[in-house]
Amino acid sequence: MTIYTLGFTQKNAAEFFNLIRTNGIEILIDIRLNNKSQLAGFTKGADLSYFLKEICNCKYQHCTEFAPTKDILDNYKKGTISWAQYEDLFIPLITKRRVADIFVKKFGEYEKVCLLCSEPTPENCHRRLVAEQLVQSIDADIIHL
Repeated sequence: MTIYTLGFTQKNAAEFFNLIRTNGIEILIDIRLNNKSQLAGFTKGADLSYFLKEICNCKYQHCTEFAPTKDILDNYKKGTISWAQYEDLFIPLITKRRVADIFVKKFGEYEKVCLLCSEPTPENCHRRLVAEQLVQSIDADIIHL
């Protein structure tokens, strides 16, 4: 299995969907807490599901089990906590939620999955942390798009 990660900000629709199509992504797992964000119109949950199917022949699933809590996210966005503190709060949360077990149960049949969030790069994004947690339990490679 290959786990791709992708952030949609700083990408237009053509760039975004071309990355998914050219990498043969079978299912895109939206791990945002809120998938109705106004940040990019083409990534709103219902619209994104339609576009992925029609443009990329790709499935879509929104999974908040892989998202931070509202408190963790809000505190990081407000600058109340640092990225290191965010990681210190988020990693135990996803461990407690048993994200690897959830992932295998829901997505274990796929060979190419993609974790979606909004951040343009993975360094300070929870999608990287989720992917790293997953590869500790399952045989997979990570590719950040």
